Amino acid sequence: MITAIVLIKTSVDRIPEIAESIAALDSVSEVFSVTGTYDLIAMVRVKEHEDLADVIPGRISKIPGVEATDTHVAFRTYSQHDLEAAFAIGLDG
Repeated sequence: MITAIVLIKTSVDRIPEIAESIAALDSVSEVFSVTGTYDLIAMVRVKEHEDLADVIPGRISKIPGVEATDTHVAFRTYSQHDLEAAFAIGLDG
C-alpha cells in the first residue's frame, strides 16, 4: 500500500464543502482542516504508484475550489500501534 500526504490550498470560503468532497473519494482515508500555508491535508492510500495520478491530479485537483496541491509520498510508516506491537512480542500477559 502506498501512502501519500497531500497538502491542499483551497478557496477559503468553501473549506468544509471541499473537504467533504475530497473525503468522499475512493482512496482518500482522511482529510484534515489545518492552520498554516495549506487549508487541508488529505491522506491518500493506493495499491499502485500509478494510481496516485488518478486520485490526485485526476480527481482531487479537479474539485471546484481546489487551487493547488503539494504531494509527499511516504517511504515508511511509524505509528504508536506498531511500536506497542513490536515491544509486546514474546511477552506473556
